[in-house]
Amino acid sequence: MNPDPKKPARVRFAPSPTGPFSIGNARTALFNWLFARHEGGKFLLRIEDTDKERSKKKFEKDILDSLKWLGLEWDEKLIRQSERLDIYEGHLQKLLKEKRAYYCFCTPEELEAERQAQLSQGLAPKYGGRCLPLTEKEVALRLRRGDSAVIRFKMPDKRVVINDIVRGRVEFDTGLFGDIIIAKGLKKPLYNFAAAVDDVEMGANQVIRGEDHLSNTPKQIVIQEALGFSHPTFAHLPLILGPDRRKLSKRKLDISLGDYKKMGYLPQAVLNFLVLLGWHPEQDREVLSVPEMIKEFSLERVQKGGAAFNKEKLDWLNTYYIRQLPTEELLVYLKPFVTSAQLSKKKLLIRILEVEKGRIKNLKEFSGIVKFFFKLPAYKKEMLIWGKTDAKITLANLRGVLEIVKSIPSGSSFKKRVENRVMAFAEREGRGDVLWPLRVALSGQAASPGPLEILGVLGKIETVKRINEAIKKLDS
Repeated sequence: MNPDPKKPARVRFAPSPTGPFSIGNARTALFNWLFARHEGGKFLLRIEDTDKERSKKKFEKDILDSLKWLGLEWDEKLIRQSERLDIYEGHLQKLLKEKRAYYCFCTPEELEAERQAQLSQGLAPKYGGRCLPLTEKEVALRLRRGDSAVIRFKMPDKRVVINDIVRGRVEFDTGLFGDIIIAKGLKKPLYNFAAAVDDVEMGANQVIRGEDHLSNTPKQIVIQEALGFSHPTFAHLPLILGPDRRKLSKRKLDISLGDYKKMGYLPQAVLNFLVLLGWHPEQDREVLSVPEMIKEFSLERVQKGGAAFNKEKLDWLNTYYIRQLPTEELLVYLKPFVTSAQLSKKKLLIRILEVEKGRIKNLKEFSGIVKFFFKLPAYKKEMLIWGKTDAKITLANLRGVLEIVKSIPSGSSFKKRVENRVMAFAEREGRGDVLWPLRVALSGQAASPGPLEILGVLGKIETVKRINEAIKKLDS
């Protein structure tokens, strides 16, 4: 539900380009996008790249490419914090002038000594305001001298109450924070300050983000209040947990979204999987199209507890969407996963897809599974024998199938007529004794689609060729 129905919903997704785009980031982006689309509002994108050392253009590109791959197009112009330093400087100057912020020259050694002293007394460590009494002249002198300094926000002593849409009422005592650092210089804003300014400047009236940001929220609210701004409404999403209900480990399942793309997962499956991480539709359905997600999405249905990452469900959804996609559309997604030689035989590839798309979990495994369609692998003649069947009977059955295939002309009815004749032959001579050697002859392997499915893909000429090779193996 839009917190203020009189105003169009404006939400923002604000990733930092300091690492690969994660599943957690993708889930946050999706929930923001769905909320905006459900409410008829705007989905805004902000790149938080003020950390010059860690921010990389390759990671920004990964963010943008990932959002586009998922179909989460943003509205309005992309915002980069690195291009807004003058704006932050103006607001910092305002806080300094109004004595709501001040320069701090404390050294790391002094800060650590203060921290240890507080811990020894059983107190929660926080900055005690040592530099707050410095006069303007003293500050100016030290700045001219080149002394290292940061800018601290003078934290008001108050209680901040957040009526979080997901978590309900949450209360914070700002007196426990101490005077936080908001910038390392007038053009070097830190996260809490830049985010607080941008949320207002961008007109975001709803902030939807992970619950790991909950502790930042009261700090951003008091900064916004000090600048004379009103603050948005908040919704903090549950953490994504591993199957053991612990925080998702980067060494285990928290790999990047790009990795899942490279492993051959479809964006439709990933979106469906992500929307169920901490949210559920009415009647707890497992499969939802994007229009259904948009229609049903509401923050009220987001759960408070952690959302368990279940890779088996992701695999199941991917298999489902691979099976459901029209073959021509699936081929577009498949292109990065097949060889140029395979891709050059498009008609054959489409016939293979029709047979195989119900058997594969991801697109990456497709090329390896279907190699035998393009080139018959080497196999031992013993593989052609079904159970304890005599080799002479197997040979006779393969010759019988060969004559059937050769007797039926190629054309649109070839596959159906061959199936009918071969199945009648198999019922008479024994299904295993006929169909098993035919499967091996056509695929060179024990596990494959049914022999008649393979035959339909290969066509008459290649089928005759492969059966002849099998006959030669047994007759040698």
